[in-house]
Amino acid sequence: MEAPSLLVIVFLVQLAIHIVNTVGASTINDLLWYLYNIFPTPTSKGAAEQRQLKAKFLRIRAELNATSSQDEFAKWAKLRRQHDKVLEQYEKIKSDLNSTKSTFDRTVSALRWLGTTGVRTLLQFWCSKQAMFWIPKGWVPYYAEWLLSFPRAPIGSISINAWFIACAAMILLVSDAIVGVVGLVMVDGLAQMPKGKGDPMKMPSEKSGQDTSEEKKEL
Repeated sequence: MEAPSLLVIVFLVQLAIHIVNTVGASTINDLLWYLYNIFPTPTSKGAAEQRQLKAKFLRIRAELNATSSQDEFAKWAKLRRQHDKVLEQYEKIKSDLNSTKSTFDRTVSALRWLGTTGVRTLLQFWCSKQAMFWIPKGWVPYYAEWLLSFPRAPIGSISINAWFIACAAMILLVSDAIVGVVGLVMVDGLAQMPKGKGDPMKMPSEKSGQDTSEEKKEL
């Protein structure tokens, strides 16, 4: 494999690992599970039915909470029976889907590990003797050249391990800078929001009215 293409592959692998660590494995699994159920898969029908039952359950529960069990007992009892029936159906479908989702999560986690950490480990082992690029002679001391070429790259070159570390540091710095810039923009936006037009006009109190009448009486 040529060094320029290997440099890009190493960077992309490290970027994928950073995205997974930043977003979170569980969030990625939930997103992939949602996308999986959008297509005509074996669980798409059950997932759609679960969403419908959830919406129906929330609607019935809101109506049940707004109904008095004393003043409207007949209506309340009917809503209660519907509530329990829908809840039972929802829990059954949820239990079946959770069993399938557990298998789905394990499969996705294994594929994600193979596509990120597994690929990185394979590249570090397979290309350990290959130089990513060379540094000019005399730029750094010999011990630094040895460290940069660790473990088995030629002395005076950058090993794949050192390039992985450099990519990770660069991606982390850029990510922190982006987060900082976005935070500053949001803070500036909140600071520039229009404030209130001042305190409302105060109404004259009863005491002030009494004082005025007393002054008139004295006059």
